[in-house]
Amino acid sequence: MSERMAELTAERRVAPSILSADFSRLGSQVGEVMEAGARVIHVDVMDGHFVPPITIGPLVAASIADQVHAAGGAIDVHLMIEAPERQIEVFAKAGADSITFHAEATPHASRTLSAIRELGCLAGVAINPGTPVEAVAELRGLADIVLCMTVNPGWGGQAFIAGSPDKVSRLAALAGDARIEVDGGIDAATAGSAAAAGASLFVAGSALFGAADPVAAYAEIAAAAGAV
Repeated sequence: MSERMAELTAERRVAPSILSADFSRLGSQVGEVMEAGARVIHVDVMDGHFVPPITIGPLVAASIADQVHAAGGAIDVHLMIEAPERQIEVFAKAGADSITFHAEATPHASRTLSAIRELGCLAGVAINPGTPVEAVAELRGLADIVLCMTVNPGWGGQAFIAGSPDKVSRLAALAGDARIEVDGGIDAATAGSAAAAGASLFVAGSALFGAADPVAAYAEIAAAAGAV
């Protein structure tokens, strides 16, 4: 299990999502948010099947892994792909410290969580807005992270679903010791309600990298979430 990720996520953290970054200067943008205080960098992987877009793969994760690790950070991989169990090893080798997949994407969630841990990563399971929280009830104790999608997955820049805090609170009651992560529409206006509901990891993409001043935006979101 990644001790680095476990230590970092013992406290509330804002996790910048590179999905919204300018890939022509990815390294410098990652550096900016890490200088602002970010230590968990979120990597959104989409395959064009589980969700319509195709985004990035292990080569991009590997391209920033050394930079992130050297700064004391961790790579948080979010697989929005079919049959995620086929891809977890390549992302672990690319430098992932945690790997999260969707419960809807595989019939083998328990086995996949165990396999991720065996690769030395924290193991996470995600659920879509339309998936009931009970979908993860049988995975209690197996997942280190439970990710609640607060938009429908596939595109950055979507509006936060208003009922998400209620779902987060119900999910937290089922998740045991797992960290609750929220992803979608997270900004300074929405992070606080997600935190109050029980979230401790806050994925922010366009609210950071789309801002005129990403450093100031990071500080605002972290303050709203009560994150370090």
